[in-house]
Amino acid sequence: MLYQTINNARVPVLGFGTWHLRGDSGRDAVRYAIDVGYRSIDTASRYENEVEVGQAIAASGLKRSDLFVATKIRYLELEPDKIEARMRESLDRLGLDYVDLIMPHWPSPTFPIGDVMKALRAVQEKGWARQVGMSNFPVAVMREAITAFGAPLFGNQVEYHPYLDQSAVMAELHKTGMLLTACIPLARGAIEGDPVLTAIGAKYSKTVAQITLRWLIQQRGVLAIPKSGQHARIKANFEIFDFALEPGEMARIGALRGGKRLVNPDWAPVVWDQPWAEPAAIV
Repeated sequence: MLYQTINNARVPVLGFGTWHLRGDSGRDAVRYAIDVGYRSIDTASRYENEVEVGQAIAASGLKRSDLFVATKIRYLELEPDKIEARMRESLDRLGLDYVDLIMPHWPSPTFPIGDVMKALRAVQEKGWARQVGMSNFPVAVMREAITAFGAPLFGNQVEYHPYLDQSAVMAELHKTGMLLTACIPLARGAIEGDPVLTAIGAKYSKTVAQITLRWLIQQRGVLAIPKSGQHARIKANFEIFDFALEPGEMARIGALRGGKRLVNPDWAPVVWDQPWAEPAAIV
């Protein structure tokens, strides 16, 4: 496993996403991921699986300090005066005394982001969350959140895969030393059959998913959180630490980036950051 260090926290570059993993099968998937070696688990109140995630963590027998656990508060539940209660509810469902990272799941269209971030700072000061971050924040909202929080933030969790250019978000994160967590890193299967990824995969005897995940984690300040409920894929997604892509291969994959956004719900920001004409260098 490789790690990034931020705000004195050591974070695995590869984590396990849990969207849509519920019930017994969801609990089993999380537990299997931990057994395989994943040490970063991402959930959210909206996923309705914090209980199962917590049960899998408890059943693993690992020390709490061995895992990096992130959760998110739904955009509809970001009333600043209720954020402490929302945090306590998540901790109770998870069966944990603290999470390593808490994030607003999306920017709130109702509550000022400055007030939301100040309330999250209070949660951090209580020790209920070691880190505070953002999820699905465009650059303009990121800047507002950073200013209001008044302390180092963890980063921004956004859709990022070979077909979506997130250069603007990444550049802003680099300026402030924060991390980008790539959700939907495998583009919901759209990468399958891609000729560039397939050709590079043949060279290393790796799948297109493994090549994509390796491309992500080799970028400066990028984490990835793939999700699967299938044991074979959970294991395969973890098997990306026995090879490294060459600079030319990184560039070939980077050249695929465009405007293919797969998640754009009604509550998403009205204006997303547009891809740059020239993608940022992948370092």
